[in-house]
Amino acid sequence: MTWSWTLFRYLARQFIIGVAVIYAGFLFLAFSIDIVGLSDHTAVKHVPTSVVIVMAMLQLPDLGLKLLPFAVLLGGVFAFVRLSRSHELIAIRAAGVSAWDLLAPSLVVAVLLGVFTVMGLTPLTSRMLVQYSELEAKYVRGQASQLAISRNGLWLRQGDARSQSVIHALRVADQGLRLEDVIVFRYGPNDRFLGRIDARSALLETGAWTMRNAWVSGPEGKATFHPVYSYATTLTPSQIQESFASPSTISFWDLPNFIATARKAGFSAVRYVMYFDSLLVMPALFAAMVFMAASFSLRLARMGGLLRVILYSALAGFGVYFFGNVTQALGESGILPTALAASAPAAAAILFGMTLVFHQEDG
Repeated sequence: MTWSWTLFRYLARQFIIGVAVIYAGFLFLAFSIDIVGLSDHTAVKHVPTSVVIVMAMLQLPDLGLKLLPFAVLLGGVFAFVRLSRSHELIAIRAAGVSAWDLLAPSLVVAVLLGVFTVMGLTPLTSRMLVQYSELEAKYVRGQASQLAISRNGLWLRQGDARSQSVIHALRVADQGLRLEDVIVFRYGPNDRFLGRIDARSALLETGAWTMRNAWVSGPEGKATFHPVYSYATTLTPSQIQESFASPSTISFWDLPNFIATARKAGFSAVRYVMYFDSLLVMPALFAAMVFMAASFSLRLARMGGLLRVILYSALAGFGVYFFGNVTQALGESGILPTALAASAPAAAAILFGMTLVFHQEDG
């Protein structure tokens, strides 16, 4: 049959409404649960309620990003079930529209939604997550160490309210445990400058940085040479790793430069490459959710009713999520190439959904 643009828009609108309804419900539940969790977590620290609400709102887009594939899946089920129960699907199929033509509007919307999510939503999400992390560090965890990577090397801050140290290194080895060409700026209360340390290298050991060929100077600028100099620290190897920015706090547009810079600084960027590749395949993942939703809901009567359709869809969604976690772990460990690990869940879901649709359409 000749495709009707009016029918295309109608089916696309029904799919958008379904996804929007399910996604709004997910966001409401996520926000409510997050508010309760943050309130319990911050109760002993006497964090103001307004700060807790702001933290929950800042974290909500990141939670929503993780829930969006499930919203596409269940939103598709919701839309197709509505069309089936109103007998509109029967009328559309009787007019000669195949299952593939029926899915075309939803697939186009899902792919466009994936592109918008990656290119427009993730940059906003990353900025809000950075602000959330800053509030969490201030009100929940206390002043934590901070690490930043730039084209000129690594910057690391350590200390507490009584003293602070800003560490700069041109090169890094062993995931931040060994620094080369190191400068340490020491500060006291009220940001009073206490001096600096220039060292050829620094090795993080238990409770101290062991520096070699170090020049130590006070606020007056007079320097003394130490072949080996021990500088106290409370940092641990795990804290160094935890201080490294989470991939989700970096904008999609900034990830390529960040990956290149991190590699130059001596850090492994596999985690960030994996995250970047997973963003690139997100439109395909959303399309896979449409295929799976259609495979479970186009034949509602034969599946045994609405509850069974929802159950099968939820189990399929969690299966894709679990498989994605497994492939992500394999990709980050280097067992699988990151591109393969990131695309495998979407590819498997598409093949699975298309197989069921083929079976329903052609027998």
